Amino acid sequence: MNPNFLQTPLVYLKGVGPNRAETLKVELGLETFGDLLQLYPNRYLDKTQYYKIGQLKDSGADVQILGKIVHLKTVEQKRGKRLVASFVDDTGQMDLVWFRSHKWIRENIKLNEPYVVFGRVNRYGSIFSMPHPEMELLKVHQAGLKISMQPIYPSTEKLSNSGITNKVISKLIQQLFIETKADFDETLSQSLLEELKLIARADALLNIHFPKSQELLARAQFRLKFEELFFVQMQLLNKKAVRKHKIKGLPFDQVGEKFKFFFTNHLPFELTNAQKRVIKEIRNDMGSSAQMNRLLQGDVGSGKTIVALMCMLLAIDNDYQACLMAPTEILANQHYNGLKELLADMEITVAILTGSVKKSARRTIHEQLESGELNILVGTHAVLEDKVQFKNLGLAVIDEQHRFGVAQRSKLWRKNSLPPHILVMTATPIPRTLAMSLYGDLDISVIDELPPGRKAIKTVHRYDANRLKVFRFIKDEIKKGRQVYVVYPLIQESEAMDYKDLMDGYESIAREFPLPDFQISIVHGQMKPQDKDYEMERFVKGETQIMVATTVIEVGVNVPNASVMIIESAERFGLSQLHQLRGRVGRGAEQSFCILMTSHKLSSDAKTRLETMVRTNDGFDIAEVDLKLRGPGDLMGTQQSGLLNLKIADIVKDNQILKSARYYAMQLLKADPKLEKNEHLVIRKAYATLVKDKAIWGYIS
Repeated sequence: MNPNFLQTPLVYLKGVGPNRAETLKVELGLETFGDLLQLYPNRYLDKTQYYKIGQLKDSGADVQILGKIVHLKTVEQKRGKRLVASFVDDTGQMDLVWFRSHKWIRENIKLNEPYVVFGRVNRYGSIFSMPHPEMELLKVHQAGLKISMQPIYPSTEKLSNSGITNKVISKLIQQLFIETKADFDETLSQSLLEELKLIARADALLNIHFPKSQELLARAQFRLKFEELFFVQMQLLNKKAVRKHKIKGLPFDQVGEKFKFFFTNHLPFELTNAQKRVIKEIRNDMGSSAQMNRLLQGDVGSGKTIVALMCMLLAIDNDYQACLMAPTEILANQHYNGLKELLADMEITVAILTGSVKKSARRTIHEQLESGELNILVGTHAVLEDKVQFKNLGLAVIDEQHRFGVAQRSKLWRKNSLPPHILVMTATPIPRTLAMSLYGDLDISVIDELPPGRKAIKTVHRYDANRLKVFRFIKDEIKKGRQVYVVYPLIQESEAMDYKDLMDGYESIAREFPLPDFQISIVHGQMKPQDKDYEMERFVKGETQIMVATTVIEVGVNVPNASVMIIESAERFGLSQLHQLRGRVGRGAEQSFCILMTSHKLSSDAKTRLETMVRTNDGFDIAEVDLKLRGPGDLMGTQQSGLLNLKIADIVKDNQILKSARYYAMQLLKADPKLEKNEHLVIRKAYATLVKDKAIWGYIS
């Protein structure tokens, strides 16, 4: 089939017309025949056959089963009750479940009579269950009409109101199959189809829209998910290869005196094996002739900054400058002070450039940068200004990279004639599945162990009723000389939400911890920067024992003496935010604690978040749970959520398929980088069409 045929505007499909075409475009983003072909059903109503309980698969499809109800029981729940029926056939047993209408069902169900039940099956352990099934006695069912397997498509209220029902969409797709004669080009090589036992693309498209059986539907889903993820990975891996071959990097071919001197005389602690491994990976990158673009992931407190500093020393030893960019002034200042302290006895010049640096000091910084006198520049977005010119920038380190837009990051590339090496750091662990999809074109290093001597933070969940005990615990810790954070989600009271707000909290803490025995700092986003810095500074110096704050302290402040983190209304926070806040403590050698305070009213998601925080300190484990709860779009933020515009695959549920797709894409590009072999021409053709239509990866990383 002519591939351009699928680019035909939908208005030309029989049964559509201008009005329907416009509605389909606005509501579902469908503009061409190809878009309609890729409008995959959400689910299916399968009335083609009767399944045996022993045949059931966890496919998410609705099924029809013939059997008998042998037992009914009521099960108590935290809220209300559920009615459970034991439903059996000659191959096994499953549960039918009702959460309402118990009385009517009990009175009307006939035990040990043949029934046909229909509905979506869930699996809990080894038991299948069907909530609120459609039910008919077999004799009634046999007298009625038979309906086959029916796809259910995405819809909106406006579509329904415009008469574009599920039936209409199904008919339009049938018309599309008639006009194309279901003749769709293959996109995968014969060897891939054989090795993975994949069905042909034309068969997959037919069976995704009009499945002949459960088995063919499952095979069609697998085939189309694999294909989609395979081409995503091809694009990412190609982008990485192109960058490595075409974009020349600055070769840092020597490990010089400054690096060796610092390693021998100034390292404040023994490097962990993970830190050594990561430095080696970065050294290999910088020593090659390609430009480095590496993502460094490491939990809060895992020692990313020392790795970044040693990489900067590599740049300086090779006669280049380095810069470190942070999203906030607080964090930039912390990095600056940390680097100054570590490099105190070495002849290396470090300066800081933020919005509040005076004009005269800026002038000096600009001059020293251009002359090469300044070795390391730490700063905020101010570093990106056009007037900030380096003599020879060799390495740019970006901390908490998700806070910076892609356009901002690309400005760093233009600070040197050859692009500098880029090291992007994040303390927000990115789940492996998401990293493979979103940052698959970057090299990724992970620091997955904490420095020796660090104790794991003990995390507990307490309800508001336990507040007095928590206050007693805080007093005991302060007596030991420790400091405490108390974090609130809101600054001013919101009528819509019954949450503790900062000012109320501050007053109750001030009553419980009165002057002169206790000193309290308060910090929130509506304060002037200088007032905020003053309060932070008092806490850092130990002049105040309690810091009452909003989430402005999430990134930044390093106070080794602070050993207790109280998070009020913890149910309001997302998992990654809770984990980031917890990371503000546990920075010294003493045992640290994180106390999650909540009301008794908790949603099931909130319970999962709190249980996860209590169970583990592992950021990657937490990130995986967060990904399952929120989905990839929310984790990536609005700026990047549109990047993975997947039609059928789900990177959380289909992570095994994703791994397989990445493996086969890597093998293929290793064996035939330009896809020149005859057997790969179909892949090359499909890839070229895809990249031409949707160059969505141009601005990642």
